[in-house]
Amino acid sequence: MPEKQDIGIIRELAAQVSEIAAMPVQEEKRKLWRRLNGLKPVRPMVMIDQNCWNEMNVNGELTLHCINAECRGYEQYLRRILFQWEHFPVDMVIENFIGVPGAIYNTDFGIESRYEKLETDPDNPVVSRRYFNQFQNEGDLEKIRMPRIIHDETETARRLSAAHELFDGLLKVRFRGVDPYLSLWDPISSWMGVENALYTLIDRPDFMHRLVGRMTDGYLSMLDQLEEQGLLCEPQSVIHCTGAYTDELPAPGYNPKKPRTKDIWMFGLAQMFATVSPGMFKEFEVEYTSRICERFGLVYYGCCDPLDRKMNEVRMIPNVRKVSMSPWADQERGAREIGQDFVFSRKPNPAFVATDRLDVELIRKDLQATRDICKKYGCPLEFILKDISTVRYHPENLFKWAEIAMEVARG
Repeated sequence: MPEKQDIGIIRELAAQVSEIAAMPVQEEKRKLWRRLNGLKPVRPMVMIDQNCWNEMNVNGELTLHCINAECRGYEQYLRRILFQWEHFPVDMVIENFIGVPGAIYNTDFGIESRYEKLETDPDNPVVSRRYFNQFQNEGDLEKIRMPRIIHDETETARRLSAAHELFDGLLKVRFRGVDPYLSLWDPISSWMGVENALYTLIDRPDFMHRLVGRMTDGYLSMLDQLEEQGLLCEPQSVIHCTGAYTDELPAPGYNPKKPRTKDIWMFGLAQMFATVSPGMFKEFEVEYTSRICERFGLVYYGCCDPLDRKMNEVRMIPNVRKVSMSPWADQERGAREIGQDFVFSRKPNPAFVATDRLDVELIRKDLQATRDICKKYGCPLEFILKDISTVRYHPENLFKWAEIAMEVARG
């Protein structure tokens, strides 16, 4: 059981979040996200995510004081919300509920990555890894097991009961089901290593088809199990670091006690395919991920992979609404290919904030160039600053980027 002191800390933080969540600006921002996601934007939207929190603790605002491990998890979550709202809110929305993750376990594919690790900052979870190839012959394909979903209902009930004790009267308590992350090639790259996987695509394409086909079947089985057991998440507030508010989801016939894949967003990506041809991208990614994406209501596609030369193939993926335009994309070509059909999800280069001396004019020029290009081609636009592995212990860099980005977005 939580200590009385822990309960007091959590309720004090929750009260602050509740007060902010009640502000009219939260619904104003939801409306702006709905307009953008409906491809009728009022203005570009801005988000910051995947932050280097280990470098952010200004004046002890992120220091944890709870003793109980469960309370510390909630405390960290609430302190980060409050910190971001204070220092770099951009277009984040503060919700009036707390999501309690269900005790849902996935056996996954039964494979653990094997790697060597190199750390440069012991306080930073972003590290370098060299993966060892575990798929070198036909027999290795048998390592891939079909995922099995297991729900510990007793533990879920305990978690919900504890959350009610902490948050009742301040924030609503919601069961949080599974928000699927179904990349095919991110796991493969960690099982084989990117270089090994790319060579095998060329040297043994049939082998790779069997590997990715087996994974696709596993993911589809996993989704069936989640639907049958009512363990999928509700319609999301965020999908892959971007606002997910939309008037199009959930789909007709929605039952909140048994969400379906067609009621929610998913995101897909094939980052290790950055250097492959559009034809290979279609053959090994589009043909397989389409079987997954067709089940969902809407899809955010891409991450760090430059997709400006692969939009013909991206258009073949069902239900895509947002397309990532990474720092390595040709923005002019990407905007021309996207037009008004998708949201141009720009990922500004996080290296711009990883400096000892911030180049304010470089940041403004970069953001304005994107806005000008998207205006030229009529692209709905969002700026998503993410993958921020460091700000060189200068959190003010991030605060200033946020300020500039909102000035550019508001035009």
